[in-house]
Amino acid sequence: MAQPLVIVESPAKARTIAGYLGDEYVVESSIGHIRDLPKNAAAVPKKYKSQKWSRLGIDVENDFAPLYVVSDEKKDHVKKLKALLKEATELVLATDEDREGEAIAWHLLEVLNPRVPVKRMVFHEITPEAIQRAIDNPREIDKRLVNAQEARRLLDRLYGYEVSPVLWKKVKPRLSAGRVQSVATRVIVERERQRIAFQSANYWDLNGTFTAGSERPFTAMLLEVDGKRIASGKDFAQSGELKADKFVHLDEARARSLATSLEGRPATVVSREAKPHRRRPAAPFITSTYQQEASRKLRLSSAQAMRVAQGLYERGFITYMRTDSTTLSQSALDAARSQIKERFGADYVPEKPRTYQNKVKNAQEAHEAIRPAGDTFRTPEQVADQLSAPELRVYELIWKRTVASQMTDAVGETVTLRLGVDSANGENTTFTTSGTTLTHQGFLKVYVEGTDDVEKSKDGKEKDQRLPALAKGDSAQLTTVEAAGHDTQPPARFTEASLVKRLEELGVGRPSTYASIMGTIQARGYAWKKGSALVPSYLAFAVITLLEQHFPDLVDYAFTARMEDDLDNIANGSKDQGPWLSQFYFGEDEDPGLKDKVNDRLGDIDARAVNSIPLGADSDGVAIVARVGKFGPYLERGEDTKSIPDDIPPDELTAERAEEILAVPDLIKLGDHPETGLAVTVRDGKFGPYVQMGEMPEKGDKDAEKPQTSSLFEAMDMGTVTLDDAVELLKIPRVLGVDPSDGREIVAKNGPFGPYIHKDPLEEGKRAETRSFPEEDRLFTMTLDEAIKMFAEPKRRRGQRAAAGPLKELGIDPTTDKAVEVKSGRFGEYVTDGEINASLTVNDSVERIDITRASELLAIRRRKLELDPPKPKKKAKKKAAKKKPAKKAAAKKKTAKKATAKKKPAKKA
Repeated sequence: MAQPLVIVESPAKARTIAGYLGDEYVVESSIGHIRDLPKNAAAVPKKYKSQKWSRLGIDVENDFAPLYVVSDEKKDHVKKLKALLKEATELVLATDEDREGEAIAWHLLEVLNPRVPVKRMVFHEITPEAIQRAIDNPREIDKRLVNAQEARRLLDRLYGYEVSPVLWKKVKPRLSAGRVQSVATRVIVERERQRIAFQSANYWDLNGTFTAGSERPFTAMLLEVDGKRIASGKDFAQSGELKADKFVHLDEARARSLATSLEGRPATVVSREAKPHRRRPAAPFITSTYQQEASRKLRLSSAQAMRVAQGLYERGFITYMRTDSTTLSQSALDAARSQIKERFGADYVPEKPRTYQNKVKNAQEAHEAIRPAGDTFRTPEQVADQLSAPELRVYELIWKRTVASQMTDAVGETVTLRLGVDSANGENTTFTTSGTTLTHQGFLKVYVEGTDDVEKSKDGKEKDQRLPALAKGDSAQLTTVEAAGHDTQPPARFTEASLVKRLEELGVGRPSTYASIMGTIQARGYAWKKGSALVPSYLAFAVITLLEQHFPDLVDYAFTARMEDDLDNIANGSKDQGPWLSQFYFGEDEDPGLKDKVNDRLGDIDARAVNSIPLGADSDGVAIVARVGKFGPYLERGEDTKSIPDDIPPDELTAERAEEILAVPDLIKLGDHPETGLAVTVRDGKFGPYVQMGEMPEKGDKDAEKPQTSSLFEAMDMGTVTLDDAVELLKIPRVLGVDPSDGREIVAKNGPFGPYIHKDPLEEGKRAETRSFPEEDRLFTMTLDEAIKMFAEPKRRRGQRAAAGPLKELGIDPTTDKAVEVKSGRFGEYVTDGEINASLTVNDSVERIDITRASELLAIRRRKLELDPPKPKKKAKKKAAKKKPAKKAAAKKKTAKKATAKKKPAKKA
């Protein structure tokens, strides 16, 4: 029996909706976008390959017409959707309500070309009631939203395809530039420059303990000495100098002297000021504030936070998670107020529902705030048995924020006291203290918003020091005084949470892009994490220097924000896509466009200059420069060069530190080999330290033998390895003998993935036989009998080498609650949670990777397996059965080719 076909984006979402709609509908997923601009030259259809614009996938001379292609991995799925559509009574496009979702729906319509009625249903939560309302109230595809998505896609393609090759030629191959990612990279590079320029200053202050009659003691900080305020951290400039002369800068000697002269002195209350205290709750979550709080409170990266939220949304627990609206529906307001009254009492329910003004400029996502789904949303206790631990933590965070947003203000009184104390030396000092007493907790009973400012009170909690009932003129006693020294701190590096907040303030990016931006700048090697802080790489410095000097508009904050405004104007119909793209790409009047800028300025770029970071001079006055090279960052001082260790952030690479690194020799002579008489040295190479016997032959001498080399073991250090150690290492590879069963020689070797034994293949064209083992020391002691026994056992995959244990234990993945380890495998190091394995990228290292990055790699791999599961291997028997009728098979192939040729015009879509 024919049924309506409902198409959504993801399989998980399809399963949830299918459960609500029942057998009356067929629900299938598109698995994301079904077509896009060609991702490389091979993906361009043959008929377009001769066109000049085919590399871009955009016909820039024809009103920027895009060329869309269905990728190879999606062709089978498109066939499946077409087959389902043939049996359907109508097509219901139920993709997300934002720009991307609208574009997916439009592409489905274009590719499937349905001959049945088409409906567009939209919803921002997946509950039975919401889905039924969406079915009952369909609409047309919103072409303005489609145009807005297309404009962004085309703009990003033009930007990336024109600017990225400049980076390949002038910085390093395979780099990328992006409209938002380059600006985000500039933000973290500028912060690192501030840290590099920062000069720390030392200052001291005093903390006194006071008593007043029978009241309990209280503490106060020194505020003034002889009418001048003492300097605190905020009073110093980046240079380490005071911003003004009006402050008293206490050093250690003066602070300790003053403390001694103040202890035990009488004090008088100079003033008492009481102010009403009122604190309002934060608005319900939008995408950016959710990511920030998930980072602060749950230690989730932006990508992790969005993955958990996506799962909760698709299973019907929360509303849509990509939104910049703080609005709550009437049913949500009613549900929140009802729960507040039931759980905390009527005193915690304000007279009217709270509304919040959207702070995001051009808020354009047509959704509510992120909140629990349903008209009477469930409490964390009610869903606990349906969610994993990470999901429950996120759900509880969203529930608390939503409920708190509709609660009363926290109300109380803040009292500030100032106390005058004359020191024994005749100095007049003033101490100050304050305390807040809450008379009504309000929303604080449920939720306290976090902060990225370490100077603010911990966890955002109110200071509740209870002060004695003192009035102006009352007496007190300063009993003890403690002097404490402090160093001013450089501006904190951005975390993912604070970077999202900064980009939002700048008007750069949109809710749907923040998580991908965080992932992209790390995956491209422009930033790495030190704890939760984002550290820009030396490569990022080179890229941003080039863009700032030669394409300043492309990384200008105001220019990028204006582009966001223009794209929003395309979405609302007040600006046309074609002319706007033409102005950006070709320019207008005297203002050149991107194409001319790239062509005209390429020759002006000094590659050596943009890849250089001056560090200062060494102790002899010789300049030291950090440079970005083909094989990574390195130091240069005259003729001396040395690779920069991976774990040194740019702000820690001072001239003094660089001099220390350069002082480590590339080569240490250990002595002469006792058997050959050749010089034995230990050297620092690209792939780590190694020992070498003899010298490299001169260039052109093809007949000369190359020197023998051997890598140091992991436990060895270049500075402590001895000649005896080197002689032993040079015995590797070590011939153990001949296997009597097949006459092949067995050799013990040390490879890039660890020690192993090796036998040549039995016949040409076959693979050599190998067996791995974890202990490097066994390379010296392994016997022929032991090796024969190892070859007699079945070969294990490198990941099964449990005896060696993991290279590193990273802890529990916050999104799956599984233990994650780093291991070494046949193709290099990888992370695993026991179920999914994900290789480390070229920008990752065993030393630097943490649980956050490992979780991201595993999630990417998991998502890839979900979207493109491994195809089962075909059985050999089936292939053999079709061998006889060779001519018929050939004829079939010809027919297939013709059929394919007939279908080609469809690729125009």
